[in-house]
Amino acid sequence: MELRQLTYFVKAAETAHFTASAEALYVTQSTLSQQIRQLEEELGMPLFDRVGRHVQLTEAGGVFLLHARQILLDVEKGRQAIEDLQNLLTGELRIGATYAFTSVLLPALSAFTAKYPGIRIFVDYGTTEDLERKVRTSELDFILAFHQHTAPLDFEKQELFNSKVVMAVSKKHPLAQLSRINLKRLHGMEMILATRGFSSRDLLNEVLEKHKVYPEIRMELNDVHALLSLLESGRWATLINERALIGWKNLVSVPIEGRELIRRAMVLWQKGTYRKKAADLFIQDLLKTAGRQS
Repeated sequence: MELRQLTYFVKAAETAHFTASAEALYVTQSTLSQQIRQLEEELGMPLFDRVGRHVQLTEAGGVFLLHARQILLDVEKGRQAIEDLQNLLTGELRIGATYAFTSVLLPALSAFTAKYPGIRIFVDYGTTEDLERKVRTSELDFILAFHQHTAPLDFEKQELFNSKVVMAVSKKHPLAQLSRINLKRLHGMEMILATRGFSSRDLLNEVLEKHKVYPEIRMELNDVHALLSLLESGRWATLINERALIGWKNLVSVPIEGRELIRRAMVLWQKGTYRKKAADLFIQDLLKTAGRQS
């Protein structure tokens, strides 16, 4: 079994088409088909059902795909580890982040890419749950996320800073002049909120339910930028991580009384995996950026 065969197999599984896979890998279709056939003979089971020009994974192919992807990811991480030892700061860095990190992440990205132009960076925004899943499958090197208490047991963590969930409104909103607001006052208030699955929204649901406070939620959005843009009209209020408001000059944050709405910003790695040198260097830059914004 060769890495080349695994690469061909994974690409064919992703495209469900041998010709398209061969073109993407710059090999002939006959070469790709032959290598996959040899792999099937070695495993003793067919990996694909051939249906005309298209192919479909068999049950055995679906099982083997999980392992083949992991093998290729492990080999890539091994290559990166050797390059790090040789102090060759090249390669890729894959970062996952929840949307509230944007104001901290963007300045850190600019500074880092200026210092290390040989490193290619990919940033994946999403909910905490989705990002944690991608770290577990090695699609991301680490993630930046908020947790109320602690990280999942299968992750290593490094705390960055604390951040509050606040009420955010336009400067034109009637409540914009408040120095703080009681949680009970939110009952029945018209609001737009992030959709369920965002860490701040999940925390809000717990706290609001605990205190029997039920705002009138008129809209839910999975795009934080769009949500904050709607606030600028002056009609709406929202509850959101205060870090997400950095750079929005027409919006103000109103603190909520009490300590239950404090979030802990963390860097999360999966336990037992190699940590790239580039990742450690990036976190150092991120800590500096977060410190300047505090």
